Amino acid sequence: MSTMAPEMLALQRLYHWEKTSPNRIAFTQPMGDGVVQDTTWGEVADQVRRMATYLKAQGWEPGSKVAILSKNCSWWIMSDLAIWMAGYVSVPLYPTLAAETVRQILTHSEAKACFIGKLDGWEQMKPGVPAGMPCLSYPLSPADAIKSYPGWEKICKDNPPLTGNPVRDGGELATLIYTSGTTGMPKGVMHSFDNFAWALDAGVRRLPMGAEDRMLSYLPLAHVVERVLVEHGWLRTGMRVYFADSLETFAADLQRARPTIFFSVPRLWVKFQQGVHHKMPPAKLNRLLSIPILGGIVRRKVQKALGLDQCRIAAGGAAPMPVALLQWYSKLGLDINEGYGMTENLAVSHITEPGKNQQGSVGPAYDGVDDRIDPETGEIQMRSPALMLGYFKEPEKTREAMTEDGWLRTGDKGRIDDKGVLHITGRVKDLFKTGKGKYVAPAPIEDKLVMHEAIEACVVTGANMGQPLGIVMLGADHLARAADAGARAELEQSLTQHLKAINATLDPHERLQCLVVAGTPWTVENDIITPTFKVKRNRIEELYARSYEGWESSGKKVIWQDG
Repeated sequence: MSTMAPEMLALQRLYHWEKTSPNRIAFTQPMGDGVVQDTTWGEVADQVRRMATYLKAQGWEPGSKVAILSKNCSWWIMSDLAIWMAGYVSVPLYPTLAAETVRQILTHSEAKACFIGKLDGWEQMKPGVPAGMPCLSYPLSPADAIKSYPGWEKICKDNPPLTGNPVRDGGELATLIYTSGTTGMPKGVMHSFDNFAWALDAGVRRLPMGAEDRMLSYLPLAHVVERVLVEHGWLRTGMRVYFADSLETFAADLQRARPTIFFSVPRLWVKFQQGVHHKMPPAKLNRLLSIPILGGIVRRKVQKALGLDQCRIAAGGAAPMPVALLQWYSKLGLDINEGYGMTENLAVSHITEPGKNQQGSVGPAYDGVDDRIDPETGEIQMRSPALMLGYFKEPEKTREAMTEDGWLRTGDKGRIDDKGVLHITGRVKDLFKTGKGKYVAPAPIEDKLVMHEAIEACVVTGANMGQPLGIVMLGADHLARAADAGARAELEQSLTQHLKAINATLDPHERLQCLVVAGTPWTVENDIITPTFKVKRNRIEELYARSYEGWESSGKKVIWQDG
């Protein structure tokens, strides 16, 4: 049975806004070519009710699974609510998955149907949808899906709104969130309606959010942070959600939304910084920021150019944020709160507190979250009322993820200081021993490596070698430029300097022998990165391990691995 106040559960929140604010705008959805479509709370509820009527009429068992394969859009969230209203369980899929993974998830979850939404790579994914599975399309779905499957608008026209206010018990299964899986097959993390309601309770106590807030939804809704912060934050507070259209329109989408709450991954915060530096060299910017009055004008101008002049809560997560980057944003008047969490705890574990200088940490635990460090392994362990119900159909893996006394094993290493603030020091399994018998934690070194503007992703490796080495993937434009001999020589010199500067900050056994520049991009399609851009270390070892000795003995500081 539910342990949360029923009025705080997802469907009840929808009914609340439908009744109290039917004419307030809930969503602003780009439709392409600069056209946007606003949808009010009343219209959202009406469409959700009509789709729920249709889904219910399919006669599937209560608790059946229905999948959503789409980039973020207003119909994504409306589908989720309609699935719940009809008595079913939603299964979101990342919109960038390979066909094989699509098939694995749709089959493993026993999905009865799938919403095929806004997608860039539908042709490649389509073979992953099992033959005969009923699919539904959105107004922004690929043309082929619109032609082949029943469409959202026609279904809403042909079906009356579901009457009354059907509710689900808080303890019921709401969704399966499949982890992006840096190791093996994604696992279906089971979360209840209570879990989400509790996570929002804890979240808004630390970072207050309200009906006047605006958010831009652009990180995949299949990812736990976007799901909790945007979808459930929207349901809880009644805030307005703007959707991004594409990577090309992102800057314009950000300007349109001018979000008051903005969450991003470290890689994008770095890209924003590089964009500012391209327009104004760092030395000049620092000089201007240090001048009274003028500094304030420059600060506001830069914030406005980024679309973040209205931002009152900025947050980062999913990977560590370099302290130098956090300090740079603080100088700009944007203090970024760094959060830490996992799919298994709805991403509500730790976050830095606004107004307190906790840079270089992930702050104290949220209220109601218990944390501890395993004295033997240094592993961070936690528990809270938002902990998963377990992995779907995987009792053995569920047992492995928990300690005997019911705490979640995070797989991360860390320490808690005397103020109760958590510092993450790496992954328990990522530590490796060099040939000299010394342990190296790759994560802190990788954080430094990605601060070079040409580096998109990297891995520090080298078990049993004399010294570790770094393998880096360049951004597409830098990789293309490197085909020119002159540009390559210039980049090589810059990377050599970068390596030298980093090595100067490391202990002797951690210093990198060389940097290897990968010749082929690392993508979700070639299975080297997850949909959340985490590099799969085991795949890196498979692909490159046989070359390590040659690289180590080459004597070069930068090695180009062409093709």
